Amino acid sequence: MDPNPATSVPEVILSSSGRRMPLLGMGTATSPLVGSGATKSAVVQAIELGYRHFDTATLYQTEESLGEAIAEALSRGLIESRDELFVTSKLWCSDAHPDLVLPALQKSLHHLQLEYLDLYLIHWPVSSRQGTYEFPIMKEDFMAMDYAGVWGAMEECQKMGLTKNIGVSNFTCKKLTDLLALAKIPPAVNQVEINPLWQQKKLRDFCKSNGIILSAYAPLGAKGTVWGSNRVLENEVLGEIARAKGKTVAQVCLRWAYEQEVCVVVKSFNQERMKENLDIFSWAFSEEENKKLSEIPQSRGCQGQDYISDQGPFKTIEELWDGEI
Repeated sequence: MDPNPATSVPEVILSSSGRRMPLLGMGTATSPLVGSGATKSAVVQAIELGYRHFDTATLYQTEESLGEAIAEALSRGLIESRDELFVTSKLWCSDAHPDLVLPALQKSLHHLQLEYLDLYLIHWPVSSRQGTYEFPIMKEDFMAMDYAGVWGAMEECQKMGLTKNIGVSNFTCKKLTDLLALAKIPPAVNQVEINPLWQQKKLRDFCKSNGIILSAYAPLGAKGTVWGSNRVLENEVLGEIARAKGKTVAQVCLRWAYEQEVCVVVKSFNQERMKENLDIFSWAFSEEENKKLSEIPQSRGCQGQDYISDQGPFKTIEELWDGEI
């Protein structure tokens, strides 16, 4: 992991492409949705502060705002080139069909005003009825994903240069094993829920041994989302460590993930918190603090209820997560 002198955010090299990914990124998912102006101004501010990694998705409806922010940052000279940024977007379930992957990526690039993505992820390991952008997805619209066909189309997108890396989101060890068995280009990244209350040790070990970088969403518990809560930010152990170190609980969570070599995607449109989130690289936990962190009781926050259907491939939470709950 090498520091980037321009931003002081350490980077990791993605094994499938050799390209660098900053280990701290800014998320753009908001619940409820905020105006495009708020997203655009927050991203411009983030670039001014030193953020270079931005995460969006078709589902988030923030691709256009992110694209406008990047264009403004370039016009104002905040960055010299688009190549200084690492931009991730995601394939939604209704586009997770072999013949729709390329058009979906081209649409995302159009919204972002970009010629290529740095990372394109399969958002969830399930498909839904073509041409229907809905959330939550209607229970009768779920269908099993053609992993070989969809992943083959993702690989073609990388070969065409439309995305520099491809990966997945919300994939378990078992689903990754199945994907690796058929992949010509292995997934570079798996973006999943990771925080001190859901540490994903089994998945971390699996991904490390297979050269897959883990990226954490909900590193602070996703308070304010449909499924998120305050349980991470209000955890007593995290609070104690934060007070002892003169840091915020959020900084403790982000530093913990960084020490696990996990990339973190954190969403805040508040300038002070954006600054705080960058201030996690110049200090570390003691052995005793690491022990306390490792002993926090574990439970998944994002159950994935919205992807369960009697008419779809995953009829229970256990099936969705292959018992990794």
